Amino acid sequence: MPIWRRLLAWLSDLRLAIGLLLVIAATSAIGTLIPQREASEAYHQLYDRKPWLGVVTGDWILKLELDHVYASSWFLALLALLGLSLVLCSWRRQWPALRAALRWVDYPSPRQLSKLSLAETIASADPGTDLKNLQQLLLAKGWQLHPADGRLAARKGVLGRVGPLLVHAGLVVLMVGSAWGALAGQRLERYLAPGRDLELLNSRGDNQLSVALERFAIDRDSVGRPEQFRSQLKLLDSTGVLRKEIEISVNHPLRFRGMTVYQADWSLAAITVQLGRSPLLQFPLRALPELGEQVWGLAVPTRPDGTEPILLTLSSEQGPVEIYGANAQAIGRLTPGGDPIDINGLSLRVVDVMPASGLLLKKDPGVPLVYGGFAIALAGGALSLVATRQLWSIADPDRHQLHVGGLCNRNLTALARELPALLAEIRQLRSPSSGNAKKSEQPQTA
Repeated sequence: MPIWRRLLAWLSDLRLAIGLLLVIAATSAIGTLIPQREASEAYHQLYDRKPWLGVVTGDWILKLELDHVYASSWFLALLALLGLSLVLCSWRRQWPALRAALRWVDYPSPRQLSKLSLAETIASADPGTDLKNLQQLLLAKGWQLHPADGRLAARKGVLGRVGPLLVHAGLVVLMVGSAWGALAGQRLERYLAPGRDLELLNSRGDNQLSVALERFAIDRDSVGRPEQFRSQLKLLDSTGVLRKEIEISVNHPLRFRGMTVYQADWSLAAITVQLGRSPLLQFPLRALPELGEQVWGLAVPTRPDGTEPILLTLSSEQGPVEIYGANAQAIGRLTPGGDPIDINGLSLRVVDVMPASGLLLKKDPGVPLVYGGFAIALAGGALSLVATRQLWSIADPDRHQLHVGGLCNRNLTALARELPALLAEIRQLRSPSSGNAKKSEQPQTA
């Protein structure tokens, strides 16, 4: 056998497709365990001191493209290989099987029927009439018929043979959509404070849409733990015309013209304080990971010359605000909107804390294909459950016998129960005289 034929046979082997599916599932799990599309420094901070699985450091994660698994070259190559395998399998196996199922098979000899999975022979005074009665019964039960001289072929559920082809086609469409989304999709994650907006630019750098945050609120339980985040958003076009206004929250995103805006996270943006009799001063807050997972703060000088700074830290927009001196000693605590305290002879009051909404904007052109492919695969899986039944019958007037045989690709037991019931109905349709004469006749297994 030529090499290209062996390669074609290997690629179209269903076992290869199943193996590739398992590999893709395993690599997809890696994408859920390792944070995706973060800055390079984040992977060094996470995995240089504590390597993933004890051996994979930040450098290896970046080299192996584990920071963007679903858009990596090797993952897309796996999808392409699986798609090629499914196409070849459908072309070499499923399509010929469907064509064979659509062709009518003629068995002219009773001996051929006796070799089928189910075969029965009944005595009949008029086999031709019984054959016509069988034809009418099958037609009434929704069978497709192909009559011939003295014999009959019938089938039911041929649509089930389309199921495997649809499953393969759906998986291929789904993978094309996934690859397209990974290559052409856009993803942007930003923190927005109330009153701020985010301009979305097209490929030419022109503003095509602006996302403005009107309000942001955090629903908390009785002990202060976050339960839900809510953002009131406005979408404005390039001319400033309002296109849509909606509140989003976790698990309730905004969808607009192929773009999806998710409520992904939260942060603290700024703190407003008053030092002595100064006007209200608003300072930006920054994350302090060295003090905790969700701790924000800033250093504020207490003297006009910038000396004697204090550190303000907090983990919630509700406070409290912890105050530390230059020697890292706790020197006080403030509540936003509460009374001031004296720090080094200077009155300090926290007016309020502004939270920021963490928004995730995604535009994935492959989503319609992914959903469409999933629907096609589901439809194919449902059709694959439909059993294809085939039935043949031959009238033998010389021996006064009617021969019936059948095949079924699944649930053969159901056809084995249906066949004797059909033969019983044929005996009931005989004329009264014929029925009395043949009352004692019993089916004979061929």
